[in-house]
Amino acid sequence: MSERPPAPAIAEIIAARLSRRSVLRGAAAAAAMATLPAGARAATASDPSSLTFAQAEHAIGVDHKVAPGYRAEVLIRWGDALRSGAAAFDPRTLNAAEQETRFGYNNDFLAFMPLPVGSLSSDHGLLCANFEYTNAELMFPGLDIKTKTQKLTREQVDVELAAHGHGIVEIRRTGGQWQVVADSPFNRRISALSTEIRLSGPAAGHDRLKTKADPTGTRVIGTLNNCAGGVTPWGTVLIAEENVDTYFGGDPNKTAEAANYARMGVKGKSRYAWSRFHDRFDVEKEPNEFNRFGWLVEIDPYDPTFTPVKRTALGRFKHEAGTVALTPDNRVVVYSGDDQAFEYLYRFVSTGRYDPRDRRANLGLLDQGTLSVARFDADGTLTWLPLVFGRGPLTAANGFASQADVVIEARRAADLLGATPMDRPEDVEASPATGKVYMALTNNAKRPADKLHPANPRAENRHGHILELAPPGAGKAGRARHDADRFTWNVLLLAGRAEDGARYHPQTAQFGKPLSCPDNVTFDNRGRLWISTDQGSAQARNNLPDGMYACDLEGKGRALPKFFYGVPKDAEMCGPCFTPDGTTLFVAVQHPGEDSVFDAPSTRWPDFDDRMPPRPSVVAITKADGGPVGT
Repeated sequence: MSERPPAPAIAEIIAARLSRRSVLRGAAAAAAMATLPAGARAATASDPSSLTFAQAEHAIGVDHKVAPGYRAEVLIRWGDALRSGAAAFDPRTLNAAEQETRFGYNNDFLAFMPLPVGSLSSDHGLLCANFEYTNAELMFPGLDIKTKTQKLTREQVDVELAAHGHGIVEIRRTGGQWQVVADSPFNRRISALSTEIRLSGPAAGHDRLKTKADPTGTRVIGTLNNCAGGVTPWGTVLIAEENVDTYFGGDPNKTAEAANYARMGVKGKSRYAWSRFHDRFDVEKEPNEFNRFGWLVEIDPYDPTFTPVKRTALGRFKHEAGTVALTPDNRVVVYSGDDQAFEYLYRFVSTGRYDPRDRRANLGLLDQGTLSVARFDADGTLTWLPLVFGRGPLTAANGFASQADVVIEARRAADLLGATPMDRPEDVEASPATGKVYMALTNNAKRPADKLHPANPRAENRHGHILELAPPGAGKAGRARHDADRFTWNVLLLAGRAEDGARYHPQTAQFGKPLSCPDNVTFDNRGRLWISTDQGSAQARNNLPDGMYACDLEGKGRALPKFFYGVPKDAEMCGPCFTPDGTTLFVAVQHPGEDSVFDAPSTRWPDFDDRMPPRPSVVAITKADGGPVGT
């Protein structure tokens, strides 16, 4: 594709677009502030933020930390049993069958689904959690990072498979304390080892998805690398399959899918030992199996008999999130980023309409519709480019014989349409208050100075940024045209420190804290943005803690980040979600102690027991006085 204007023009454009914040600080912002209770307007008369909490210690440590006046309590950890009567957890003796009855590893996306279904209960519900990947060197003794794939046994590999996927647990708050409801009929595990998942949509049954084990191309065992996700208006969850290439061994150049697999990152050497014991993870032995991963999966947490479904109409790539919004006429829109440097933002718009009176009728809405990819232009507009077979270059002349080929090779189709390569598009969330869409771009240290773009304005972007996208009609709940062909966009913030070219509210140094590598985002009931961060191995180098930050999106405190919760050393912050009343914030602490090993971890959070390695866990954060989180 052709490149956008060179660096000097881009700098001017970015400055101009960032300056538009002043418009939002004018009369409309003043009106918004005037509606707030007096005690919620700011921590001090000169602090412009509506977030009144005293910030947590902004430092990296072996334990987690939370803002004063709040409680951060571990709700459930890797290895905790979903049924009563189970033996005490011991990772040294853990087997695959046992792992399938316990909470999985590296919890990521979280959703609180109230009970009963359709209610706004904030004291009783289902906690839905993704289990993205495994760190075998932290799960089992005697392993190191470099040689683990040669040392892992078949039983340990099967434990890893069983620790992937998704988990649903019933939880209840009694006397201010959240607890798992043991033996609930809702408690279940969806694993990569044994759970059968149905394929639906245009790619289901296609020859490129057929295998020896499934000659119909309609059933697949398991779901992999489940990162972020989303919740549908009819009460199901969407879970995203992200870095699925990391599990497959074998030489992709010996298959008919060589170019397709290369575009998705399969290099012939896996980070896992799975292909040593399971032929389906060897592309030479089962050349179509990889095409069965990289989708969004729909699960009904309220129905334990529901077979999860991979919705192929939503495209195949490295999905980060599957955020759902409604158009004014009740069509369903799903946003998803493709989490890799220089990849794209996608959107799906359903053909059918959501019916709030018929929950079951909505379960097929994600099988028919239009998948599009975003092009960001220098004038602040965003154009959605339909990925539809037969349109433009998506024809037989370019190797597409049907819509199935388009969705299977969504990345290549997006390349041909001229989509804008972004700086690792991760979470994409639509504000329920305004309909504006916020896109976390985590980082891209590989972006050279001669490949700058107005929506990706920094070379060697190590700290990331957040974009604000406005569909027509945005500003009032329910009126945003999420299906429109064109949006406008703005830069909300550029992360990092001042010396990194960061751009926040001008009073951030006085009242807020810098952040690096925005990842997942969510909104509280006041419409404020909560930002989780993931610097990976750069955390120590950046000397910035990962955790939860929050900022106003309107008013005088727009884009002024406050630090609320910090994860322990070497962990990542994931999955933030609130109860409907805003009095509990659930967060997922992923891979504490990463880059160390079971026998000598860098932290032993959360147990701090010499017999236990660090354990990824879900934390419930509440205010000591029981009020809404953040105020």
